[in-house]
Amino acid sequence: MAHYEIQGGNRLIGSVAVNGAKNSTLPIITAAALAAEGTSVLQNIPSYTDILDLIEILRELGARVEFTGPKTLEVDASGLSRHVAPYERAARLRGSTYIVGLLLARLGRAEVAVPGGCDIGSRPVDFHLRGFQALGARAWVEHGAILAEAPGGLSGSSFYVDRKSFGTTCNLMIAASISFGTTILEDAAQEPEIVDLANFLNAMGARVRGAGTDVIRIEGRPGLHGATHEVIPDRIEAGTFLLAGAATGGRVTVGSVIPEHLRTLLVKLGEAGAKVDVDEDSITVDAPERLRAIDVATQPHPGFPTDLQPQMVAALCQADGVSVVEETIFENRFAYANELVRLGAQIKIERTTAIVRGTSVLTGAPVVARDIRGGAALIIAGLCAQGRTEVGGVRYVARGYDRLTEKLRALGAEVREVED
Repeated sequence: MAHYEIQGGNRLIGSVAVNGAKNSTLPIITAAALAAEGTSVLQNIPSYTDILDLIEILRELGARVEFTGPKTLEVDASGLSRHVAPYERAARLRGSTYIVGLLLARLGRAEVAVPGGCDIGSRPVDFHLRGFQALGARAWVEHGAILAEAPGGLSGSSFYVDRKSFGTTCNLMIAASISFGTTILEDAAQEPEIVDLANFLNAMGARVRGAGTDVIRIEGRPGLHGATHEVIPDRIEAGTFLLAGAATGGRVTVGSVIPEHLRTLLVKLGEAGAKVDVDEDSITVDAPERLRAIDVATQPHPGFPTDLQPQMVAALCQADGVSVVEETIFENRFAYANELVRLGAQIKIERTTAIVRGTSVLTGAPVVARDIRGGAALIIAGLCAQGRTEVGGVRYVARGYDRLTEKLRALGAEVREVED
């Protein structure tokens, strides 16, 4: 076990580059294992613990998955032969649902533990089960695992994606790519990571059209081959650093990004009084000493990302006035708020809405992260607080951030990871 120690009060100033997108990397690594022949070379792959867990699962299923250089991963799934994923490792990984789609498509059956991950609200697996059933599989939950079988293979179908589920959209894109016939996903998720997955599948020989819109058409094509692909930058990591800079009244440049992917965040930062400069592949936020209060509501892409809502709330704790933040995606995403209150934040939760009254002083205290983005919010608040803050739950934060303390120190933060 470990915790972060933060000595708050420093303005963040400087430049930082972000990793490849976690939410692209997980489905893309899984999709690479669709190819029964050939090797895929994946670039810009971060070393988050979720990704390392997925790699180990694929290895135990018979695939060869190796880092061959910094952020370069090779995937050769010609030896994929086992349909039962290691229970404990799959149970702690939310992205393990993608393994079900992979194994159904490749082997005709799958047994994968019901996934865990962060406790931020209901992310029901029944969306995935109904999707597999629409493709002709039998799929059910038994003894803590998702079981599915399609001995005759999967067949194309039309499927309405409930709540624009990102995970379900990815999963059915993967499974349908080597099914028989054409699959049409209606009300599909539209995130940039969906487009990234589609681009990789097409490079493997699949035929995916419409990614980035709410209707995606996949023509099944057995016999996909390996391909080379570079994962897009992580817009959530980029947004985290921009909000950390804004919260501390600093000036932070985030490089290796695609600014269009962060358009809604940049609009909100401008409303809060920060100066935002956008270059071809970088964003600079120059914040005043204190931000202005604003209203924010999370929405499916292209709306404000739910994965940046906790970090935004942490920043608004340092704003003048009262902000209202509405969470429309996950019902338990304000669980971190009680920990912010320990630091002196004035937050009132009313069902799906946080009312945030900016305070002039946050003070350091021991707090605990229980999910990735909530942990990032606590770190941002600790950077603003007077005195020392200890943030427990490093294992959660490490699921979505790599070399976080090193990058923050490069911006002038006093932060270190300490083993308990």
